[in-house]
Amino acid sequence: MAGSTFPEGNAVIGQSGGPTAVINQSLVGVVQGLRGVRGVKRILGMRHGVNGLVKDQVVDLGKRAAAALEAVARTPSAALGSSRDKPDRDYCQAILNACEKHKVRWFFYIGGNDSSDTCRIVSDLAREAGYEMRCFHVPKTVDNDLVGNDHTPGYPSAARFVATAFAADNLDNASLPGIKINVVMGRHAGFLTAAAALAREAGPGRRDENGPHLIYLPEVPFDGERFIADVSEVYGRLGRCQVAVSEGIQDARGIPMATTMEAHLKEKDLHGNVQLSGSGVLGDALADLVRKHVRTHSGKPPRVRADTFGYLQRCWPDPSPVDAREARAAGRFAARCAARGEPGGSVALLRTRSRPYGCGFKLVELAAVAAKTRHMPPEFIRGTNDVSKQFLDYVRPLVGGLPRLAKL
Repeated sequence: MAGSTFPEGNAVIGQSGGPTAVINQSLVGVVQGLRGVRGVKRILGMRHGVNGLVKDQVVDLGKRAAAALEAVARTPSAALGSSRDKPDRDYCQAILNACEKHKVRWFFYIGGNDSSDTCRIVSDLAREAGYEMRCFHVPKTVDNDLVGNDHTPGYPSAARFVATAFAADNLDNASLPGIKINVVMGRHAGFLTAAAALAREAGPGRRDENGPHLIYLPEVPFDGERFIADVSEVYGRLGRCQVAVSEGIQDARGIPMATTMEAHLKEKDLHGNVQLSGSGVLGDALADLVRKHVRTHSGKPPRVRADTFGYLQRCWPDPSPVDAREARAAGRFAARCAARGEPGGSVALLRTRSRPYGCGFKLVELAAVAAKTRHMPPEFIRGTNDVSKQFLDYVRPLVGGLPRLAKL
């Protein structure tokens, strides 16, 4: 519901969390949407998110030429710089103090779960202090794990990368047969790993022969013995096996498999979590498990390799066309909500139809999204090592057309 008329002031925009191929589309969408809005005097950008804001590291985005902004929008990664800070109440008070100093009345933060929580806390503090400011969360995450959203900007492009990477790797695996394990981002949600299934449609020949042959998600408890049996069955049938594994796969107790190998993991992220992505330990451990327990017809260990995709998934400069368009529109929608006096909230993407695909936007309460995690629904999962037709129907229009590959 629209709020009261706002006094004149400035708007500030920040980017947070992992960069994506389209996060700058959302940034430019907000800037474009705010230009000419009554009451908005200056449009400021935070350098490296709220970390830069509290240090007075801001830039004037309102003076940037339209052509320069368009070039930025097409560029992957966070143009303003990002931040992994997870502000507590005291930190958020410093954010609010910085906003008052810069006469900010509109606060836009582009990011995921933690970013929406930052917006919520800052909004609450402003209300308690009697300072008129509206906080808007613009969604972004390759994990696709924001509740209340059909999907989130950044995910379709990362899913496109995963699908094409698996399609290419499938051909490599067919050329020099063996067992190939690829670890994909996804600490708690398997949406990105699941997108690897689209590679079967891009590959040559029969889809049931194309990789990935096995897909393991955090939502399904991982069992090492079952994993060996799965790999052995595919390898025995096809003479090769390509595997997609989420970095967040966990056992029946809910403990991530990488955490059980914590003695080998030296890195932790800023939130104290074991560093899953990019470490290579999970892939190496699974490859070692295969070498020890899977055998060729001659009784020898098979050829096994493991790769961890890591940061490559986030900002590959071949975005999904749908993703680029919707990321820009999400930023514009947030600005429109501010222009009509909405009291703040989080932008949610809602699928309006599937055939032909359509998407709309809705403003929801910050508390409905903040610090919550969405998981793959059961209907998107098939058995213990695959995804369903429902998931493929869901993800296909988001990713866009994939290369069609051939073989002799």
